[in-house]
Amino acid sequence: MLKQDNLVFRFHGDHTPALEKLALKLKETLEAHGYHYRWYSISPRLVLNFITDDEVKPYRRRAQATFVVSMLEASQSPQDPIKEWYPYLVRGLSNMLLVYIPNKETHFLTLDLAHFIEPEGNRFYERLFERIHPMASSVLVVNNRFEQDLEPELWQGDELTRSLSEAGCKLGQWDLLPAAFPIDKILSAEDFRHVKRLYGIGGLSYGNLSVRQDHHRFWMSASGVDKSKLSEIGRDILLVKDYDSTANAIVLSVPPNVEPRRVSVDAIEHWLIYKEHPEVGAIIHVHAWMQGVPTTQFHYPCGTYQLGRAVAEKVRQSPDPASAVVGLKNHGLTVTGRSLAHILDRIDGKLIKHVPME
Repeated sequence: MLKQDNLVFRFHGDHTPALEKLALKLKETLEAHGYHYRWYSISPRLVLNFITDDEVKPYRRRAQATFVVSMLEASQSPQDPIKEWYPYLVRGLSNMLLVYIPNKETHFLTLDLAHFIEPEGNRFYERLFERIHPMASSVLVVNNRFEQDLEPELWQGDELTRSLSEAGCKLGQWDLLPAAFPIDKILSAEDFRHVKRLYGIGGLSYGNLSVRQDHHRFWMSASGVDKSKLSEIGRDILLVKDYDSTANAIVLSVPPNVEPRRVSVDAIEHWLIYKEHPEVGAIIHVHAWMQGVPTTQFHYPCGTYQLGRAVAEKVRQSPDPASAVVGLKNHGLTVTGRSLAHILDRIDGKLIKHVPME
């Protein structure tokens, strides 16, 4: 976890009177919980970035560790808040969007399409803090280190990579792979390059799957690709061989003469599960739900060590870690199995596409 001394936050941008009042109250709450306000900081942990309908000025981070909450005032809630407000989240280069409807409620949107509402009333600012803090204090694991040491006999894949491709097709047939969000159509070319440098992504897509190769390594779908069309090794499917905790990077074996894509952002979660449970042979993550499943306590961002650790803990508590189903709060499901076929057989016909928001 972060040291308290690292919990520095600041404001950015011009605010409306209503947002100023909200921000000052939130400032008091953050400081009461150990955050330190600095009117200017080069590398703050948290930035509250004020935007308006007609002027979305992004806060251009200098480091991945900076968490940006863009704050927007609205007069009412639209019929489809995600469709209406998600572009503001992306254009603000934000991790989270807070939309405040004065004297009524606050809406939160996140990059993984979560949407939840906090009505004004008892413990209002504490509840806002409880939404922001788990995400703002978590550590992203999105760096990749590519090593051209993949065995030649695996350059074209094997039976395991073919099973990964077939499972991706099945998820696509079940309509469990939402289309990648076209952030390149929303952002300017310069901002899109900035996002790619920060997070190493070519688009926002949802769902991923992996299969164990041996005791230490596993194949996993790449980031930002259509999971129903997995084929090329090093581009669509990558071999994860380690996690370098010093560099905070996922280490991958790739073939030579291939410009690799980055592995799925949830690789750290899969790595933690495979490392502890040799009986787990495959993992699938989908944005869907099942009734009665154990659920992580907080809504951590995708690709954070904290989310991976929380899911791994729930797998550990399962009667059979190789047949676990874990709900990721306000996000989706992670399902383990002895094989991909084992997972697909267990979830076929049992998934609810709407993920409940709490």
